[in-house]
Amino acid sequence: MNAPPPDAPLPTRARPESPSDLFWAFTAIAMQGFGGVLAVVQRALVENKRWLTQEEFVEDWAVAQVLPGPNVINLSVILGDRYFGWRGALAALAGMLAFPTVIVLALALVYSHFATDPRLAGALRGMGAVAAGLIAATGIKLMPTLRSHPLGWRIGLVFTALVFGAIALLKWPLIGVLALFGSVACVWTYRRIAA
Repeated sequence: MNAPPPDAPLPTRARPESPSDLFWAFTAIAMQGFGGVLAVVQRALVENKRWLTQEEFVEDWAVAQVLPGPNVINLSVILGDRYFGWRGALAALAGMLAFPTVIVLALALVYSHFATDPRLAGALRGMGAVAAGLIAATGIKLMPTLRSHPLGWRIGLVFTALVFGAIALLKWPLIGVLALFGSVACVWTYRRIAA
């Protein structure tokens, strides 16, 4: 593969065109986020919109995850602010909240009438399996980003296994797992980059 000449312009990076573009993109993400939005947001922002690379998504998602509040809300505010400052942050946040809030309120009214129906309860339990599958599939899809991590893919897999074991098998609280393994990974990565 031949490199472009030194004076050739670099390809322009995909980015939202306006705060309203952010609003509608995050509205679409929010409207698909049944049972978990990680798979949807990764596909929308990395694969479809190409506003982020896979590595950038993992980094931004990690930041969004350690902040208080829902991960995807935090991510929408981060991206909105990055592109259009406070106007972008508010537009992305509104996209995440406006239509879903109206729909949830309407569904709550409907659900209150049918909550005792065992068929509805069974159907809703079935959605748990779908949500677990979406989260597992997205986690597997994001694993290749470990190759470019400063600690290397082997150490990344060790952290993955330790976190899985701590949460799924040992039932440690999420905040404790995040504080312990997150701080160790951050300090170790910082030292590896600084060296």
